[in-house]
Amino acid sequence: MDSPLAYYVDSHSIFRFVQGRDSFWRNHYQLTDEANPQWKQVLDDCRVKVTYALSPQAKGKIEKPYRWIQDRLVRTCYRENVRDIKKGQLILNNLLQRYNYWIVHSTTGQIPYIRFQRAIREKRSLFREFRIMPPFLSSNDIFCLRVERMVNPYRKVSINNLELKVPGAPPHERIQLRIVPDKESGISEVRFWYRDNFLGSQKVKNSELNLVQP
Repeated sequence: MDSPLAYYVDSHSIFRFVQGRDSFWRNHYQLTDEANPQWKQVLDDCRVKVTYALSPQAKGKIEKPYRWIQDRLVRTCYRENVRDIKKGQLILNNLLQRYNYWIVHSTTGQIPYIRFQRAIREKRSLFREFRIMPPFLSSNDIFCLRVERMVNPYRKVSINNLELKVPGAPPHERIQLRIVPDKESGISEVRFWYRDNFLGSQKVKNSELNLVQP
């Protein structure tokens, strides 16, 4: 698995916290990072740089393929009278396959997949081999949900009215819970970290954690 050198994204709340986003006085240049979204925390742990576009116009090159796909998706669904999301997904998959593997890009003059493979052969690709960086021990320490909790005098933490015993956790200190939910088994692994030290893990039912459902 490879990881990119950087991501170029807009200011959607998934990517960035924006104070007063819905305010009449909002200015694209007045952005704040008081809260660090889960997505951004994952990229920080992967050592991936994030750059934010401050306006839709700044992402014109990215929007071009989206527009190409969107125009054809809507027309094809209308022409074939598609009213089911699964059928629409099949059409979208076919369009993505066509764009990446068959269509010559109007700007580069090359098929995207062939261009990408050439960049890899010539060692010009900015993708890097994914590595688990210290102090983390597992990919579960990176691709997870994160919350912080205060340890009480009995070395317990509480999350959504569920108390968890954490042996070795320092009382009256904040520790981080890195949660890896498994929808199929209904079980989550909760991994406890204090600063750069792994304190252990526990398995908990998703229903007991009361996680937000997608």
